Amino acid sequence: MNFIKSAIAIGLLVLGIHAFAQDANHPHTSAVNADTVKKKSIALEEHAQIGDTHITILYTAPAVRGRVIWGGLVTYDEVWVTGAHRATSIEIDREFSIGDKKIPAGKYAVFTIPGKEKWTFILNTIWDQHLADDYNQHDDVLRVEATPRALPESVERLNYTITELSDTEAILSISWEKIKVNIPLKLNAN
Repeated sequence: MNFIKSAIAIGLLVLGIHAFAQDANHPHTSAVNADTVKKKSIALEEHAQIGDTHITILYTAPAVRGRVIWGGLVTYDEVWVTGAHRATSIEIDREFSIGDKKIPAGKYAVFTIPGKEKWTFILNTIWDQHLADDYNQHDDVLRVEATPRALPESVERLNYTITELSDTEAILSISWEKIKVNIPLKLNAN
């Protein structure tokens, strides 16, 4: 009988941990609480359905935790993984454009080069990379400049969002601390 009670208790514990992990991976389903902010970096996902196109962003989100981010933790004018630990990946199941550059459907790594006045947004074909250790500019499919905008309030944890503008247009936003960068996406006809 004690074995059955122990098995049930372990099962409930596992289910509770699984439910917590699912909430942590889906920021739109639960608010960031004090325990989440204390953690160094957490795995998050952003999903969007724009028309008949699905977009998935997988990333590890660091927190500010009282640190100097821009020009401190994140060095200006150097390639940044735009997350923590592993390269952020974006997967789009339809050909898309950023600026006038057409990009085939697929999965890409997101890198940036933050600057005080301008950022460089980068898509790289090697989506499974550790930090920027293995980054090679020769694998880039896109480099485009973006202007960082000041936010009125600090965003504690790095956040990627996709905002739908129409069935064929969206904005990819990267927000952290008091900076936000927007990248317009156009979803091309099949």
